Amino acid sequence: MTDVWLGVIAVAVAVMALIQVGAILAAARLARRVEALTGQIEREIKPLMTNLTSMSEEAARAASLAAGQVERVDGLLRDVVQRADDTLSAAQRFISGPARDGAAVVAGLRAAFVALRGIREASSRRRAPSRMVSEEEDSLFIG
Repeated sequence: MTDVWLGVIAVAVAVMALIQVGAILAAARLARRVEALTGQIEREIKPLMTNLTSMSEEAARAASLAAGQVERVDGLLRDVVQRADDTLSAAQRFISGPARDGAAVVAGLRAAFVALRGIREASSRRRAPSRMVSEEEDSLFIG
């Protein structure tokens, strides 16, 4: 009976060896397929990565240009505001100087009219008939 057991053991070992060889062959085939798939993915991703790299470079370049343009617009607006401020200041000086001079002329004319009116009233008092001396004026009289 030992020969039978030895035969069974030999057959079992042979079956196990065949199963292991089959598993090794299947694993080798699977490794080749995984390697082929990895190569295909790398080939397809390489252009994509190149495109992404060029797109990010273009985006960085566009952002840089946009920042430069924003700085230019900021400088332009600053200049426009400064020039508008200078123009308004010049207009204010242009208008306020003559207006001040005109106000002075009007004040001078008003003073002249007041003075003329005062002279006219004084001369009309001199021409007016003598009036009666009031008690107040009489009390101020020394003499």
